[in-house]
Amino acid sequence: MLKCATILLTALLLVGCATQPPEPDPIRRALQNLSDRAADRLMIVAEIQPPQDQVLLLAAPSVDTSLSIAPERFRENLTRAMLRVSDGPQVLDWRPAMAGNSGDHQWRLESRLEATAPRLQLSDRELLPYRLTLSLFRPDNAAALWETSIEGAFDATAL
Repeated sequence: MLKCATILLTALLLVGCATQPPEPDPIRRALQNLSDRAADRLMIVAEIQPPQDQVLLLAAPSVDTSLSIAPERFRENLTRAMLRVSDGPQVLDWRPAMAGNSGDHQWRLESRLEATAPRLQLSDRELLPYRLTLSLFRPDNAAALWETSIEGAFDATAL
C-alpha cells in the first residue's frame, strides 16, 4: 500500500513539474517590454559610458492617471530592467534629500509616462497610445543632459 502511494505521489509531482507555467500578467509583460526598451536606450548614452562605473538614481516616475498604471508598478519594472542589463549601472531609488553634492558617477533619471491620444477602438481590442520620456540629469543640476522618448500603445484590455 505504501509503495502504491509513493508511486502515485511521485507521478503527481512529475505531472505538476511538467506543466507549463501560467502566462504572465499582460500588463506586467507590457511594462516589462517598455522598461527593457528604456534600459536599452539609456545604456548607449555617451555621457554614462562605461555604464558599469555609474550610479543611476531613479526618481519617482510621473504616470498619467488615464493609463491606469500605478507609478510604483512602473518604477519597479523600470528598476528591474535597469538591473537586468549586463555590466549595467548600480541602480538606486532617488529621493529629494539626495540632491546637492554628488559624485562624478551619479546620474538622476526622471521618467514621464503619458497618454498621447484617446483610446483607439479596433475591431478586436482597444489601444491606448503612450509616450515615455526619459531625462538624464546630474543630481545637483536642473537641466537635462540627455532626453529621449519612446512611443507605442498598450492594449487597453490588458490594463
